[in-house]
Amino acid sequence: MNHPILEQSFAVIDREIGTHSLTDAEYAIVRRIIHSTADFEFKDLVQFSSGAIEGAIEGMRRSVPIVVDVSMVKQGIATLVSKTFGNPIICAVEQAEVALPGKTRTETGMLSCWQRYPQAIYVIGNAPTALLALCEDWRSQAAYPPVAIAAPVGFISVLESKAALAQLPVPQIRVEGRKGGSPVAAAIVNALLLLAWDEV
Repeated sequence: MNHPILEQSFAVIDREIGTHSLTDAEYAIVRRIIHSTADFEFKDLVQFSSGAIEGAIEGMRRSVPIVVDVSMVKQGIATLVSKTFGNPIICAVEQAEVALPGKTRTETGMLSCWQRYPQAIYVIGNAPTALLALCEDWRSQAAYPPVAIAAPVGFISVLESKAALAQLPVPQIRVEGRKGGSPVAAAIVNALLLLAWDEV
């Protein structure tokens, strides 16, 4: 049961969003992003590859790990994860005490996670360099994660990281342009968790 204020907010979004071609599942995700940001531009910024939502839902229902780039994303999804499928949440930056030469701690931790958890759902809400590092690794892989959720935010390497992911056959939910951030990434994950829970 949603909180009344959440329901009222969703009703406002439903009234104001205008025409769109999103499926019901895609709209559930976009609506939650708009609720988190009050930014209707996300209606046109979020891109869904074929099978991405289904892969995410299947992974969540199997309680696969969810690997996130930074702690803010972890904090944003922890409550709902605990109330649904209890997936382990692994924060990449916390996995690397020291960065590899020429890399950030988040990049280093993310690459380490990919080696240990290839079946995990990957979520990037802050660090475009971590997304670029993953994309570089995925170019040479025959297997991919069930879904990559890409919403890094900012001005440096953000557009490049999203473009790199767009060129790969990795199932993905991607926020185009400079916008994104930890709240957006968490909103996407939470919406997917609720979609998965509704199917139980």
